[in-house]
Amino acid sequence: MAENPAYPVGLRLSGRRVVVLGGGQVAQRRLPALIAAGADVVLVSPEATPSVEAMADASEITWLRRPYADGDLADAWYALIATSDPEANALASAEAERHRVWCVRSDDADLATAWTPATGHSEGVTVAVLTTDARGRDPRHTAAIRDAVVEGLRDGTLVAPHHRTRTPGVALVGGGPGDPDLITVRGRRLLAEADVVIADRLGPRDLLAELPPHVEVIDAAKIPYGRFMAQEAINNALIEHAKQGKSVVRLKGGDPFVFGRGMEEVQALAEAGIPCTVVPGISSSISVPGAAGIPVTHRGVAHEFTVVSGHVAPDDERSLVDWPSLARLTGTLVILMGVDKIGKIAETLVAHGKSPETPVALVQEGTTAAQRRVDATLATVAQTVRAEDVKPPAVIVIGEVVAVGPAPSA
Repeated sequence: MAENPAYPVGLRLSGRRVVVLGGGQVAQRRLPALIAAGADVVLVSPEATPSVEAMADASEITWLRRPYADGDLADAWYALIATSDPEANALASAEAERHRVWCVRSDDADLATAWTPATGHSEGVTVAVLTTDARGRDPRHTAAIRDAVVEGLRDGTLVAPHHRTRTPGVALVGGGPGDPDLITVRGRRLLAEADVVIADRLGPRDLLAELPPHVEVIDAAKIPYGRFMAQEAINNALIEHAKQGKSVVRLKGGDPFVFGRGMEEVQALAEAGIPCTVVPGISSSISVPGAAGIPVTHRGVAHEFTVVSGHVAPDDERSLVDWPSLARLTGTLVILMGVDKIGKIAETLVAHGKSPETPVALVQEGTTAAQRRVDATLATVAQTVRAEDVKPPAVIVIGEVVAVGPAPSA
């Protein structure tokens, strides 16, 4: 005879007593969701993992530091039994049955009165996967189904056409350093909802190929500028399309507010009365060095890192950078947009006290298939850039952290 399927239901536990028996790994995984649901959680366990103990120290749960005792489940609405003592688990399960408390058992699901589904969340939707056949009992199987559904909701591929959501106005999305997998989940979802995408050349270009045919993709570098400055023309394009009632995504490389002129676009949209959502992105200043095996900080080597724009030379009157102060720092210096100015930058740093032997790494096309790393020192970097034909975009890292990791492959 086939086993009857479980009846799915959502429990509203806010302010209600939930008892968790056992403070091990199972509790560590399940407690955050119970806390987020607003439950009045009581943990009964002689010991707990450091993470669970931290929850008790923060008064997120009440911890009774002792083994289970009969009566612990009185007045509970829900119980999670996860001790390493089979006898205690059986006794607690029997108590839950007497008090008609829904009870989950980590040691024997067949003896429980409730099962915990594999859950995930996406923009106000909770996905819970619960199956009852032998294959479905495998947590890896249910987790895989959950992940597939949640990913589809997040990237917009699993939304019914007549229920597809659209975010009004403009979304300013940081696309990350170049690898399309490094855009945030929210950024990818907003792209899937867009009517118009205005993209930088440094954004994750591969994502544009995934857009539906009806989406208008505009290359920001090719917007007709006319009598306007380039940035003003981009601002006008954002405003124009948003006023037509379209969902517009401004896809930028890295993070919108790290040398991305993101705030200029936010201000222009605000003045025009256009709502704007800002989605931070992974900045190339950290991710590209990391992808090349360079930590921007390292214990005993660098306690700080400074990110600097190198688009104007140190002796340019437009420069806002205090290069003499940077030369005195002992930490890591990360320079963006500085390939063609690196010779002058290196010369200035050395002139103000930086050792000529300070290691330098240039990471070109970081996180993409074309990534390459070229190493030098402040004394040799100008010549190395010419000899190796290093081209933008490239992130430049200056400091002892360059030599921390394994030597780069030839």
